[in-house]
Amino acid sequence: MASGVNVPVDADTLQQRVDALARSRLGADDGMADFQVLTAGANKGTWAFRTADGAFILQTQAPSGAPDPDAGPDDWVPHLDGTQEFQVMLAAESADVPVPHVRHILAPEDGLGEGAVTELVDGETIPARLLRAPELARARGRMAAQCGRILAAIHRVPLDNLGFLRRFDAKETLALFERTLDRAGLPLPHLELALRWARDRAPKHARATLVHGDFRTGNFIVGPEGIRAVLDWEIAHVGNPMEDLGYLCMRTWRFGGSGPVGGFGAREDLFAAYEKASGIAVDPEEARFWEVVGAMRWALGCVRRASAWRHQHERKLEFAAVGRRIEEPVYDLLNVIEGLD
Repeated sequence: MASGVNVPVDADTLQQRVDALARSRLGADDGMADFQVLTAGANKGTWAFRTADGAFILQTQAPSGAPDPDAGPDDWVPHLDGTQEFQVMLAAESADVPVPHVRHILAPEDGLGEGAVTELVDGETIPARLLRAPELARARGRMAAQCGRILAAIHRVPLDNLGFLRRFDAKETLALFERTLDRAGLPLPHLELALRWARDRAPKHARATLVHGDFRTGNFIVGPEGIRAVLDWEIAHVGNPMEDLGYLCMRTWRFGGSGPVGGFGAREDLFAAYEKASGIAVDPEEARFWEVVGAMRWALGCVRRASAWRHQHERKLEFAAVGRRIEEPVYDLLNVIEGLD
């Protein structure tokens, strides 16, 4: 059962409620300690705390301000609520996907809104450090193949208990992009060109599996041995598994790194590991199609962020900053269309 919209509380009340949660849900007779704010972004709030038994992360959905008033529920990439996301993580963990272990999905009586408590996984998540830290050099050499194996596991997750997931294949994705372009009311010929290119190359027959939807550098926890956990499952859906492989190769998610796979690796290593773990051949052209689609999604996301910013009561700088970045994914998708890396 979802715990309702996020519940805004002051800092003292928040700590009191987390302490009560630690006692009642985690068996911490002495309550919690070392409560820290980690992030307070546009989509989520994240805190860390400890009990006598270990370290934990609390994550809740954050109010995003007034959305685009012209957008309907089917007019963008599906976002799971703060209960569904963690149900997907539990299913993924059962299929041997590395994720932070979910200890408790928030309930209404917790008074904290929608979200969950997970066990803390130590490691690096910040892309600039992950791609440049000398102590992670060995990890970077392994991560493309690790991503291939992890994606193969994700795409094997049974869907039986995930009936809330929306289906989002190539046809539905491009139809959504067309609606978004029409609603934007702006001259965006480069995106119209990309949409035409993608329609001509859309896969006709594809498997339908669980798709992470945001599998990229920045959503991995990494240690010296490589990827320890995959984060941020809120746009998981049912779709073409090649979407995850193409998305990971977008220039946006390389963060200045030299490797086309997340800034750290080679496509050949990613594809070979995926094929070996899944038994399914990877068509590089199909992965390229999804790389273009991913760049289109990011560009249109910039358009939507700018539109949402105009309608927010308390205008968030992050929304405006993302909105003005549209030139980056447009440049990227035009390069991929031309066969440039």
